[in-house]
Amino acid sequence: MTENVSNNTKQCPYCAEVILAAAIKCKHCGEFLNRPLKTPAQFPELRDPNAQPAGAQKQAENMTFEANPSIWCLFPAILKTVLIAAFLLFVSFWPIRQILMDFNKIPQEIIDTFLKYRPVVGVCLTALVLLIFSYKVLKLKSIHYRVTADRVEWSRGIFERRIDNIDMFRIVDIRLCRSIMDYILGVGEVVLITNDKTDPEFRFEKIRRPRQLYDIIKKSSLDADTKRGVIHLE
Repeated sequence: MTENVSNNTKQCPYCAEVILAAAIKCKHCGEFLNRPLKTPAQFPELRDPNAQPAGAQKQAENMTFEANPSIWCLFPAILKTVLIAAFLLFVSFWPIRQILMDFNKIPQEIIDTFLKYRPVVGVCLTALVLLIFSYKVLKLKSIHYRVTADRVEWSRGIFERRIDNIDMFRIVDIRLCRSIMDYILGVGEVVLITNDKTDPEFRFEKIRRPRQLYDIIKKSSLDADTKRGVIHLE
């Protein structure tokens, strides 16, 4: 039943019970009414018991790292693809009839057949080379790294995804490897030495912000060792 609020009474802004209009303290919830109203954050009993403090949430977000390998992992494949494609297009369209005619041992029929079909064959081979390179790019970009305070997780696969992980307490050592070109391109490799039987050495290949990843894993692995009481023997 809802109580009527008369001119001599009012509702408490905290518990909604009816109290005297002149009251400065609610007799039901005990809150003082002559002070600024409290915000929901000031009511500990109303907070979610499972919710983390804002500082802990911010720290957890800072300890999370996600990345994909950089396309510069395929620099040798890029160079090889460009050279092969350029050679195939050169052979396909460069006027070489006179050069072939200088070889008296090559029959004229073979020369004519080669010159007739070489553009089609050259373009098809070039397309095949580019298709193979595109597959390598898709395969590389299908790799995704995710690092949290508890584990290192990575997934890969174009048509079928596979996910693996390494717990932080299994990491024995960590190395950051960067060449001069890596510094210029803003990438690097982080290598993990672990006591995991499946992945005794795991490598983050050519990722951006490698120093940030190094610091996150270093701190997370030390925290995990402390929490579990793990001591790594050399």
